[in-house]
Amino acid sequence: MSPIGTSDLRVVHVYVFDTLADWEAGYAMAGINDPEFQSQPGRYAIQTVGLTEKPVRTTGGMTIVPDRTLDALEPSGSAMLILPGGASWDAGKNTEAAQKAAEFLAAGVPVAAICGATAGLARAGLLDGRRHTSNAREYLQATGYGGTAHYQDEPAVTDGDLITAHSTAPVDFAYHIFRRLGLYEAEVLEAWYALFKHGDLSAFLKLQEG
Repeated sequence: MSPIGTSDLRVVHVYVFDTLADWEAGYAMAGINDPEFQSQPGRYAIQTVGLTEKPVRTTGGMTIVPDRTLDALEPSGSAMLILPGGASWDAGKNTEAAQKAAEFLAAGVPVAAICGATAGLARAGLLDGRRHTSNAREYLQATGYGGTAHYQDEPAVTDGDLITAHSTAPVDFAYHIFRRLGLYEAEVLEAWYALFKHGDLSAFLKLQEG
């Protein structure tokens, strides 16, 4: 699978909303915005999107003002759509974000969803024919979706343009995102994962040397 993005700068969009689980996309956002170990520094940038331009409040108490609105977002102007989890997904909200994810996948632009966002995609029928994971098989079965046969008991799963992850796997989530974007050279990516997933000191030294 070849990395996406042919222009000098591509924007990765992150959906933000009230109850957003801060930690779930944190590693991914920081890695995309931090050029230190990137194979092509400055290739990507993060931009937030919300249902409106009004500030949202995360689970951790942070206030985020969206950079743009979801309805104005087109797949052709994005490198990836990241959907963090949050309690509002389980309340049946964020359907607009799931619909936008369907547009992205139909256009061949990657979507990365974690925790509650995977349930939102399940309700929209986007997991019925794709390998995926989530917080638990039973968690997604409760949505009534038809993709149980494709469920993988893994921290994170990539199937083509779709990345899904368990709520406790923000590092794995970021790893799959970085790999899909071609953000780091392979050895650097593996060292990053070894450091942040396993606390491997030798990996830290390898990153410093690189």
